[in-house]
Amino acid sequence: MDLTNVNRRVSVIIPLKADNDYIRETLGHLRQVDYPNFEILLLPDESTDWGDDVRVIPTGSVGPAIKRDMAFEYATGDVLAFLDDDAYPARDWLTNAMRYFEDPTVAAVGGPAVTPESDTPMQRASGYVFASLLGGGNYAYRYIPQSPREVDDYPTCNLLVRRVDFEAVGGFDTRFWPGEDTKLCLDLTQGLGKKIIYAPDVVAYHHRRALFGPHLRQVRSYALHRGYFAKRFPETSLRPSYFLPSLLLTGLVCGALSSLFTTALVPFYGLGVGSYLLATVVSAAHTSRSFLLTLLVAAGIVATHIVYGIWFPVGLLAPKLSEEFKEDHL
Repeated sequence: MDLTNVNRRVSVIIPLKADNDYIRETLGHLRQVDYPNFEILLLPDESTDWGDDVRVIPTGSVGPAIKRDMAFEYATGDVLAFLDDDAYPARDWLTNAMRYFEDPTVAAVGGPAVTPESDTPMQRASGYVFASLLGGGNYAYRYIPQSPREVDDYPTCNLLVRRVDFEAVGGFDTRFWPGEDTKLCLDLTQGLGKKIIYAPDVVAYHHRRALFGPHLRQVRSYALHRGYFAKRFPETSLRPSYFLPSLLLTGLVCGALSSLFTTALVPFYGLGVGSYLLATVVSAAHTSRSFLLTLLVAAGIVATHIVYGIWFPVGLLAPKLSEEFKEDHL
């Protein structure tokens, strides 16, 4: 192992509300990580004992972005490694990540958050929706390993940031949840002119919300904030791909209404809807491994498009979106 990498200390930072089975699983995997120079900081609402090798920082009931900013005051690492409490790293997570920080122009490294095989079928279906071509689109690389690339927006469920750069931009500097990661990444890339690297070998495993209710509530929150960010942070959020679900939904609704009044349009509308549904099944089949799971994922893709398509313009048209942390966004 490169001695430069070994000497670079890492602070693993995990915000959470309270003790749970997932965080204990995460700690078990962190204790198996093959990198010798790191510390673990947990930030629950109230103090809990997780062992002598874990530093606990009680925060009270505040949002994850605030917890992560608070952790900076206690962290001793040269690199801040952010994980969610329901995500756990691969054994070589830190060893692989540190190689990318040899380039001084790299401010952050993000890796795929892969759906664990241990998740329930409904959880895996949720993960496969995000990892599919029609569900995740250009961002499927966030959920399955794909080719390395430079990015300008990346979620904090598996994101490592150089300490000096994090300090230079003032941390997350927002109470948005979700969305605090978008602001941080914008500050790093646009403000500092630094790079964020997507590294397929910096793997974490992220438990999913089950289809359909929990998954769609998460999608609603993402869509609402992304719509608002399209005008507040247009540098990274005003992109055509974010508008596609709303355009699709508009086409489906307008086509259905038009077909009611013009019967000649019915075959064409039926062909369009049938082609769309077939495409979702084909996309689902590339990520799932069974017929039943394929059907679930296909239905999940359609439901995701509908919910995202509704809530993105709601956020886009909102005069102001509250920056106060809401627990129901978790």
